[in-house]
Amino acid sequence: MIKRKPHWLKSNKLGARKSGMIRSKMHKYHLHTVCESAKCPNQGECFERGTATFMILGEICTRNCTFCAVRKDKKNIKPPAPDEPKNIALVARELNLKHIVITTVTRDDLPDGGANQFAETISEIRKICEQKPTIEVLISDLQGKNENLEIIFKAKPDVINHNLETVPRLYPKVRPMANYQRSLKVLQTAQEAGFLTKSGIMLGLGEKKEEVLELMADLRNVKTKVMTIGQYMQPSKDHFPVVEYVHPEVFSKYRKIGLKMGFKLLESAPLVRSSYHAEKVRPLIEKS
Repeated sequence: MIKRKPHWLKSNKLGARKSGMIRSKMHKYHLHTVCESAKCPNQGECFERGTATFMILGEICTRNCTFCAVRKDKKNIKPPAPDEPKNIALVARELNLKHIVITTVTRDDLPDGGANQFAETISEIRKICEQKPTIEVLISDLQGKNENLEIIFKAKPDVINHNLETVPRLYPKVRPMANYQRSLKVLQTAQEAGFLTKSGIMLGLGEKKEEVLELMADLRNVKTKVMTIGQYMQPSKDHFPVVEYVHPEVFSKYRKIGLKMGFKLLESAPLVRSSYHAEKVRPLIEKS
């Protein structure tokens, strides 16, 4: 049984015209968006604004996170598509994107975790897109292997995003194949390599206020400058249940606290997602 959503969780259903155009381009080039695969509530609004988050390495994940709507099916997983990086660059050029977000399913089956596909995609965008967009990558933990992170570092994205998703106490139930400290280390390693780093979490999974504040402090300790906080919404009855629909005022309080802690950009509201209004990071890129 899925809890009934409160009125503040009604998303903006814009995008009928541009949704069709963007979906058509994605299907033409055999590409995936996390907007559709993860059932994002903002896809109508984002499509209307002419933005989308590319999801590379297929649409099947090798992990068993209980919050996520992306398919899990290790038996039918496919090798990386060789034409995917160039096709993403072509679509980005056609859409005249100014800020591009590239995310991925987690591919623990690949020795590099998919790092080379990220690097090739960044390279193709730099080569093909005359508008010189900024590039944000929302990466998996790559099993914490520095050699895989280095592959992405050498491609020089503008932002490296890796989500903690929830507080460490809930990892065994929500992210059983992930590790909180490993994810923090990914962000620390990226920051120490000179990259602008970003992370995000969901509320409503049963976390406590003090746990959220501790997590935010952990992110600041590894000098993460950008954070997103949004409401968890249960994709189906088979996924982790919503414990609480957190009131917008609570999100607003976390934003104020986070800015005082030193975050340079903190988006916190029920419908916020990792790449929602991601282009707001561009001024920080220009300063760095």
